[in-house]
Amino acid sequence: MNILWVCIQEGWDIPLYIAAGLLGRQAVHGGVGTWVLGLALHFFIACIWAAVYYLASRKLPFLTEHPFICGVNFGVWVQLFMLLVVLPHSGLHGTEPVTLYGLGVKILVFGLPVAYSVRYFAPARSDRQVIPS
Repeated sequence: MNILWVCIQEGWDIPLYIAAGLLGRQAVHGGVGTWVLGLALHFFIACIWAAVYYLASRKLPFLTEHPFICGVNFGVWVQLFMLLVVLPHSGLHGTEPVTLYGLGVKILVFGLPVAYSVRYFAPARSDRQVIPS
């Protein structure tokens, strides 16, 4: 959903820029194959981030117990890491300012959905006490 939002806001060539992060600036002028690669890279990166949250939630139960606040924080940290670490070291060697709009989008379309999905789909922890009714 994040990629759809960004494409609607910024243009449908965004996957080319994602592929350019791996292939270099010339990929911005690529064709359909480069566009599909960029889309696949986007989903791969998103799945990696979601897996990080899920794995952390297995050791830190508050991530599933408080999905709203943790999802908001997760969205902020993902956005900051991508803008301040990944983008400058990518094939584009670019920078982009951290904006409240960008943080808000990452929170709403990535952080919160990941946090609530992990809460909903994560197996029950065996170390939780069940209080009989």
